[in-house]
Amino acid sequence: MQTRRDWMFSSIGLGGLLLAPEFALSKEEIRKFNPRSISKTIKLSSNENPYGPSEKVQKAVIKAFENSCRYPTTYSKLLEVKLANKHGVNPENIIITGGSGEGLKITGLTLTRGGGEILSGKPTYLAMMNFAEQWGAKINWVPVGRDKGYNLNEINNRINKKTKLVFLCNPNNPTGTVIPKETLIDFCLSASKETIVFSDEAYYDFIQTPNYPSMDYLVKEEKNIIVSRTFSKVYGLAGFRIGYLIVPSHLSKQIRKNVVAKSNVLAIAAADKALEDKEFYNFSLNKIKQGRNMITATLDKLGLNYAPSNTNFVFFHSKRNIDDLGKQMQEQGVKVGRPFPPYYDWCRVSIGTLEETNIFTKALENIYS
Repeated sequence: MQTRRDWMFSSIGLGGLLLAPEFALSKEEIRKFNPRSISKTIKLSSNENPYGPSEKVQKAVIKAFENSCRYPTTYSKLLEVKLANKHGVNPENIIITGGSGEGLKITGLTLTRGGGEILSGKPTYLAMMNFAEQWGAKINWVPVGRDKGYNLNEINNRINKKTKLVFLCNPNNPTGTVIPKETLIDFCLSASKETIVFSDEAYYDFIQTPNYPSMDYLVKEEKNIIVSRTFSKVYGLAGFRIGYLIVPSHLSKQIRKNVVAKSNVLAIAAADKALEDKEFYNFSLNKIKQGRNMITATLDKLGLNYAPSNTNFVFFHSKRNIDDLGKQMQEQGVKVGRPFPPYYDWCRVSIGTLEETNIFTKALENIYS
């Protein structure tokens, strides 16, 4: 088996030839969208957007430095108004946090501290559950189905007097699956009569189903629904640590008072400009879709099954222990996702730039050949 170093300088790699036109960006795209240069180890393990911050966001951040002597409260309130307009709610329904993970943690803390139960599918994103357990919460895990999607019937059946919250990551991380829209609406309307439903929509923008609804409209109707959003994914701002909650009025004060990690002036400026930069938004979605198609085409070629992805990553059946595959990938110069129990022979790979994705697919073919 070739090492990545050998491959990089072979006729199919990057060393001897320029990338094929379909993988190359124009000079204008490189200037505007700031793709990462190829590094010694390509990081495809954390579902980051490798494009961005865009040129417009960078300029906004530089300009915001002159306000860095100020506390962020005033700027945060202005962003809350913009986000409220985006989601059709009132500013009091928006809670800006230092990354969406902070929003998940403070919600779990607020609603389950000292006891109570969170119902969640498994595997899923664990930030809320891991933190809530430290404060006395119990987690009622419901395994995903054979299609790697949520078993909402079983989750609904398990709701009881101790259930303080149902956690849905939709699309789900690490599986990439999305709940059918009518099923989601019916579940949220029903379950929210008995408990609070938390909809983590970190990957909402990547959903491929036309007119797929955000659950923000149920927040507007004052249902027991909380929605989480982030600027880390489609907007490419993971390093700034800024996200937000969309919370019904009757829960807003209760959750807001527990915010610990607030955001900062530079992150707020970046988020504000990112919302306006539709060119970068559409560019990101287009390139992620191209990268996803490259990966799934390679998996089809190799006969490796995968869950249908509505995200910026793909979850595939590696047919070998993920720790072993991870080491093999490292030898090829690519870092992929960690284990997600109980799926130890499945791999989550983030979609990088088209150049990075091309290297990943060639490495995968090299390993499985």
